[in-house]
Amino acid sequence: MKSLIYTSVFILSFMLTWAIRKTALKYTVFLDIPNRRSLHTVPTPRGGGIAIALSWYAGITWLFISQAIESNLYYAFLCGILLCIIGLIDDFKGLDFKVKLCFQGIAAVMALYFLKGMHFVDLGYATVSWPTVFTPLAFFGILWMINVFNFGDGIDGYASSEAIFIGLVVCIVFQSPAGLLLSFSCLGFLMWNWQKAKIFMGDLGSTLLGFNVAVLGVYLQNKQVASILLMMIITSVFWFDASITLWRRYRNKERLGVAHRKHAYQRIVLAGFSHQKTVIYAMIINLSLLLLVLLLLHHPEFMVAGVIVNVFVLYGVNTRIDKKKPFEV
Repeated sequence: MKSLIYTSVFILSFMLTWAIRKTALKYTVFLDIPNRRSLHTVPTPRGGGIAIALSWYAGITWLFISQAIESNLYYAFLCGILLCIIGLIDDFKGLDFKVKLCFQGIAAVMALYFLKGMHFVDLGYATVSWPTVFTPLAFFGILWMINVFNFGDGIDGYASSEAIFIGLVVCIVFQSPAGLLLSFSCLGFLMWNWQKAKIFMGDLGSTLLGFNVAVLGVYLQNKQVASILLMMIITSVFWFDASITLWRRYRNKERLGVAHRKHAYQRIVLAGFSHQKTVIYAMIINLSLLLLVLLLLHHPEFMVAGVIVNVFVLYGVNTRIDKKKPFEV
């Protein structure tokens, strides 16, 4: 029965993406018009996130009805509907970042209410319980992951491939059916988003994916299935790039709200790599991080050290990209 659910979600995602693309082109709505900061050259529909959201919520509701996931996780996921509404408005007419951030904060608070916060963190060699600190950190973590995926949705197939990878790890390694559902809801869309993309997911899709990944991370930590540190490693290709880019732009006294092309994945494309090649290389890095996670599962006492090694490895990758395409002031 579960295999039927996942197959149906994939088909639904694929067909809805096709229908949304066809409608957008016919009525010239949700079109992403290229500008000097874009990495695409022709007007392209950006409503693919609608297909991801509808297939995801249809599937997660079926998993809830069939009692394959717990009610608190289901209700936490439902809070992402608020992001879908705001993302849809933003994709259609644009919204001020402060307005979007406000609603993202509301969604994060609601999700943490259903998840009952985050009371402890498993460091591998010890478990630290400090709810007055960890719950606010989880709030900011959810906010950051929402925007990390939004920042990462800048080349064909990148954000959806990352979500598919994370979902597969969550399913196979941490035994959560919600992870596999996340992968299949993105896979149908990816068929249309792979280079050369025929449709983009838009803010609706990218913010929902980031939210879902963050909610899964907090839930798995609360259930003592997977340390939040392991989820940080699995998602680090995205958050490290976003974090170091934001810091460098702040250090250069740039206007942080202005669109740019300075993320590592954007600069490597500007250096001559295709979108496809960039995504494949990122997934190879992800596989190496997966090996690190599997090692830490057998030797949890080195978990904190593993996170530090993870950061240094990604810093090394970023340094190599700097040599190919410098981070301009």
